[in-house]
Amino acid sequence: MVQRAEIRLWGTNVRNINMIVDEIRRIAQKAGVRMRGPIPLPTRRLIVPTLRLPHGEGSKKWDKWELRVHKRLIIIDADERVMRQIMRVRVPEDVYIEIRLR
Repeated sequence: MVQRAEIRLWGTNVRNINMIVDEIRRIAQKAGVRMRGPIPLPTRRLIVPTLRLPHGEGSKKWDKWELRVHKRLIIIDADERVMRQIMRVRVPEDVYIEIRLR
């Protein structure tokens, strides 16, 4: 019986997430295991409005700061050798990864 691994990636930089996805795809193709994804999950937008003039004189001007958190899901047939290679992939500091075995 083949186990399935769900790999969930999230972070603020889309380029770094796509770079990790490409490395995982290359490992899966080289090993010949089945891979589904990357499935894009909804992007979370965090918006923080702040007053531009903190002393309160004059007209009120607002700055809006936005932080976007991008997410991807990859489902791969878990082979022990493949999982070891995936765990060796260098992940940048702004990308978070979670691996679940099903």
